[in-house]
Amino acid sequence: MIETERLILRQWQPGDLPAFAAMNADPRVMEFFPSTLSEEQSNAFAGRVTQRFADRGFGLWAVEVRGGAPFIGFVGLSVPSFDAHFTPCVEIGWRLSYAAWGKGYATEGAHAALAYGFSILKLEEIVSFTTVANVRSRAVMEKLGMRRDPADDFDHPSIPEGHPQRPHVLYRKARAG
Repeated sequence: MIETERLILRQWQPGDLPAFAAMNADPRVMEFFPSTLSEEQSNAFAGRVTQRFADRGFGLWAVEVRGGAPFIGFVGLSVPSFDAHFTPCVEIGWRLSYAAWGKGYATEGAHAALAYGFSILKLEEIVSFTTVANVRSRAVMEKLGMRRDPADDFDHPSIPEGHPQRPHVLYRKARAG
């Protein structure tokens, strides 16, 4: 468990699944993904997250607001399952419910996840990527001190050719000194 001023990043609980499914079915939340997720797909995703924690000792933490919402989404670290010029790597990512947007929660939680990755896991570099049009996530990446080199941009291999969300930007952050 990781605690910040306003958030708790923790292991997933069965009670998180309904809110997670609702979040993944929200077209606003899933705007920059190929599609929304069904309840079954959402539950399977959560199961993979739990398994990856068991396998790797890190992953995408469930996020709750201290003294507030018991589940607002996830923030954490993962290992992309596709091949690209920058893999293998560890990626930082987040997905929050629409009601949690605009409050700085993604940035706050991601700062804590980066600190964990660099200080506890001793990672040399952490990346993040998103579709070109996702300016909100790109803004979070920049607030985290991550930097983009346009030469690193790529077409996401899991998204079909011609799909408007296939072009992606890549941001990187190296461990300090």
